Amino acid sequence: MNVTTAGLIRAAGAAAAAAGAIFIAVQIGHPSFDSYTSETAEWVVRGSAKAVMTVLALAGLTGMYLHQHRKAGVLGLIGYLVFAAAYLAIFSVEIIAVVVLPALVEAQPGFVNDVVIASGGGSPTGDIGALQTWFDVTGVLYLSGGLLFGIALFRTGVLARWAAALLAASTLGTAALAVLPEAFDRPMAVPEGIALIGLGVTLWRTQRRAATAPGAPAGSIQESVVR
Repeated sequence: MNVTTAGLIRAAGAAAAAAGAIFIAVQIGHPSFDSYTSETAEWVVRGSAKAVMTVLALAGLTGMYLHQHRKAGVLGLIGYLVFAAAYLAIFSVEIIAVVVLPALVEAQPGFVNDVVIASGGGSPTGDIGALQTWFDVTGVLYLSGGLLFGIALFRTGVLARWAAALLAASTLGTAALAVLPEAFDRPMAVPEGIALIGLGVTLWRTQRRAATAPGAPAGSIQESVVR
């Protein structure tokens, strides 16, 4: 089995689309932020799905950037690095929710709920230490990275511009959740899932077209598509 650059880019497109689908799916019927201690098992399942989603999203974002890194320029590089850092931070948050918090539910239920509430942008009643700073940093990375990377993708015009614009707008729009009721948290996450699906499908299709273009060697994929 030959592993080609274009094949990896196609895989990245599929990963991005899968990440978007998971991101939307986990929002359906999601429990409230103050219910972790009473619905720990469900939180662990959803947190595990989110952790998988972040890994897939990172693979997808990497493929998007590599596919157009020259056109994306400095803005694209900065946007990619910041957004990738945000997803790495989100991954760490989900690992805490899946591995660490369940072990503290019985001994420190108040602390556990405070951590979950803070992770969702709420105001905990108790002190959660450096975790509050980590959540704040994660939020800044997510907002700025999604905005910059979305703008960079829109400017290059290589992938679907509507999806790039939606990515930028949806990540920036999450800042409004700080003043909106919790009921808005789940619906506000859906647009980014749609954006990831759109970008992922477009990325996959660009490689599909390159593979079937006239002059492309049979059974192989042109390496020049990553430029």
